[in-house]
Amino acid sequence: MNQTVRLLMSQFVTHDVRHFIVSKPEGFSIVPGQGVELAIDRPGLREQGRPFTPTGLADDRVLEFTIKAYPDHAGVTQALHQLTPGAELLMSEPFGTIHYEGPGVFIAGGAGITPFLAILRDLASKGELDGQTLIFSNKTPRDVICEKELRHALGERCILTCTGAVAPGYENRRVDRAFLEERIRDFKQHFYVCGPPPFMDAVNGVLADLGASPESLVFER
Repeated sequence: MNQTVRLLMSQFVTHDVRHFIVSKPEGFSIVPGQGVELAIDRPGLREQGRPFTPTGLADDRVLEFTIKAYPDHAGVTQALHQLTPGAELLMSEPFGTIHYEGPGVFIAGGAGITPFLAILRDLASKGELDGQTLIFSNKTPRDVICEKELRHALGERCILTCTGAVAPGYENRRVDRAFLEERIRDFKQHFYVCGPPPFMDAVNGVLADLGASPESLVFER
C-alpha cells in the first residue's frame, strides 16, 4: 500500500452495494478495468487489503468505487460500508489483466460487473458502445447494480438474468451452454468474463467449447 486517500462520500446503490467517492492522488492513472487494493487505515485493518475496481472515468478528478458488502469476508467490506466521510484508506498501485481489446460480449456475475462498468462508461464517453453486448447474471432484480444506466446505454444488448426470481424484463435462467448458444452467434469475437471463480470457470469453459479462442477470452488471470 503506497497511497493514502480519503473517503469523500458514500451512498447505497442496491440493498448491499455502496457507491464510494474517494480522493484521487496527484498523478494517479489507471486503465479502465484494472483494480487496486484498498485497506482501511486503522489498527487491525491496515493489513486486510482487498481488491476493488475503480468504476469512474479515467479523467475524473476523484476515484469512484462500487463495493458490495459480504458478511462472510472477514468483515472488511462491511467495515467499508460503515465508514463516514473523512475516513482514510490505503491504496495500492493499479493491477489486473482485464483490459478492453475490442467490441465483444461482456459476461458478468454479480459484483463482477465492476470492471465492466469502468470499461463501458469509458466506451460510452467516446461514443463506442456499438457492437458491445452485456450478459449480466444476478440472483434477483434487487441485486442488479446500475441497472437503469446499463439498460439506457446498451438497450436490447443489455441482457439481464436472475437465477432466483421470475420478473418481467429478466431472463430466469443461468448463464450456461444452452443460454450462450441461443444468445451468441459469433464465437470468434472478444469475450470479457468476470464474477465468482466458479462462474468464470464455467463460462470460460463453455465459450472455449463453443469455439472461442484463448486469446479472445479476457478475464482476471
